Amino acid sequence: MAKPADRSDGEKEFAFNNRDFDRVRGLIYQRAGISLSDSKQEMVYSRLARRLRATGIVSFATYLDMLERESDSGEWEAFTNALTTNLTSFFREEHHFPILAEHVKNKHGHLRVWCSASSTGEEPYSIAMCVCEALGTLKPNLEIIATDIDTNVLAIAARGVYNADRTEKMSSELLRKYFLRGRGKNEGTVLVRPEIRDLISFEPLNLLDNHWNLSGEFDAIFCRNVMIYFDKPTQSSILKKFVPLLKSDGLLFAGHSENFLYVSDDFKLRGKTVYVLAGQDDKRKKSSAYELNKG
Repeated sequence: MAKPADRSDGEKEFAFNNRDFDRVRGLIYQRAGISLSDSKQEMVYSRLARRLRATGIVSFATYLDMLERESDSGEWEAFTNALTTNLTSFFREEHHFPILAEHVKNKHGHLRVWCSASSTGEEPYSIAMCVCEALGTLKPNLEIIATDIDTNVLAIAARGVYNADRTEKMSSELLRKYFLRGRGKNEGTVLVRPEIRDLISFEPLNLLDNHWNLSGEFDAIFCRNVMIYFDKPTQSSILKKFVPLLKSDGLLFAGHSENFLYVSDDFKLRGKTVYVLAGQDDKRKKSSAYELNKG
């Protein structure tokens, strides 16, 4: 039996008015800090209509009443997953990866990287491949923590299986080194090599939570193309919490349309959408001046 769909005459399967949309916007902001613009009303209807069908609920008002009434309901996870956008690709914003490669070449000991919005895994796997290439080994002393609020995409990421066309822009050398080609029933797919998967831990994390289950400091934090969904006070709060998690010489990578300088004094721009902790340049200058005067 075919799934219900919007009526051909334009009448929607479920009534959905501006009040419903405003309630959705309020709930997703409270839960995940996501600010939905007016232009997202049709997207919200399309994605949440699937949840109404799945739960057997016949109206948006009833569905939203249920969420508000049952704050611990498992449906909250499905609600959040439905409204989370997960556009990503391997080596997206490729100008970041040579910078990361040079950074890790100058480091000694255990390397730690946090990918704070890992989506379906292409970004953390790209980070792992970049470090392996930079250090010339499939087994670098590297730990990548990859987190996302959407548990569905984390499950996909942990499997490491992708349609072959997702890797078509990668060089044949990288494909040969880091992927296994599917055969038989797996024809048309590729699997990330186990050595690369072993470098990454995929864990659920909501950037709005008061406490993040993270410890220690990171050599780099990737927070790309996620801040655009938050308002400026939320962005500022998140950036403030990044500060103690980043090593003194660590790098913070942002998305191409994100500018953190307007929301935080804790970071300064080092390169194209790459940030360092504010004050690091001044500290280096003071150190250099001391050495010069010493003689």
